[in-house]
Amino acid sequence: GFRCPHPNGGLCMDLLQIGSGTTLGLFLGMLLFLEVGRRIGLLHLAREGGLARGVSTAEGAVFGLLGLLIAFTFSGAAGRFEDRRHLITEEANAIGTASLRLDLLPATSQAELRTLFYEYTGLRATVYHGANNMAAVQQKLAKGVELQNQIWQKTLLAARAADVPAHAMMLLVPALNQMIDITTTRWMVTQNHPPLVVFLLLAFLSLMGALLIGYEMSENPHRSWLHCVAYACIMSLCIYVIVDLELPRLGLFTITDADQVLLDLQASMR
Repeated sequence: GFRCPHPNGGLCMDLLQIGSGTTLGLFLGMLLFLEVGRRIGLLHLAREGGLARGVSTAEGAVFGLLGLLIAFTFSGAAGRFEDRRHLITEEANAIGTASLRLDLLPATSQAELRTLFYEYTGLRATVYHGANNMAAVQQKLAKGVELQNQIWQKTLLAARAADVPAHAMMLLVPALNQMIDITTTRWMVTQNHPPLVVFLLLAFLSLMGALLIGYEMSENPHRSWLHCVAYACIMSLCIYVIVDLELPRLGLFTITDADQVLLDLQASMR
């Protein structure tokens, strides 16, 4: 099938809010939990004369799980980021192949089809630009489906001409199918994200880690602001980068430059 589902953008916008709006909040939250943990430790020292045993074991378990979760989510986000970039190149190749195989059709039918291909390629190059406006993306997707239908119908009509060799359909139809099907593949890949609970778990473990670190630091009468700020900054930035990679059209790290291959292809069609 080549009809792309209509985007709703719900999860994407949730992830965007986590990545941008709550990074500072997470940073400040970890500083707060560090201080809370330290105060709990000071109270325990005042009452018992020493910190509770087993805290280091708890820290090891929490940070081990946190490190494992960060490694898996970062690896998955980076892999999906590259997959989305490669799919743009694959689509450009698919469109270019189908465009070249129009030479198999009668010359009288090629002009109109090449005009449609030119318009379609330009649309696909910019379809995900401004992805924060899902209504605009939806309109472009719908326009793309309309152009696909026109190309398909006019190609079949031209292929039925008496002077078209039999092998033309065998070469042209699969190329058109691939060109059309990859639009659905690209759309589904844009919707492929880890569940929101994974990112919430990352934030929770980071805060719990801060609490345990603050508890351990209570044995020192002076706060180590360098260690506190460094931990909060590193953890919040790690989570931000992971979320940002999951949103290659909305965040700091984007794949918009990869669309140039489609724009170059469109320019070669003139």
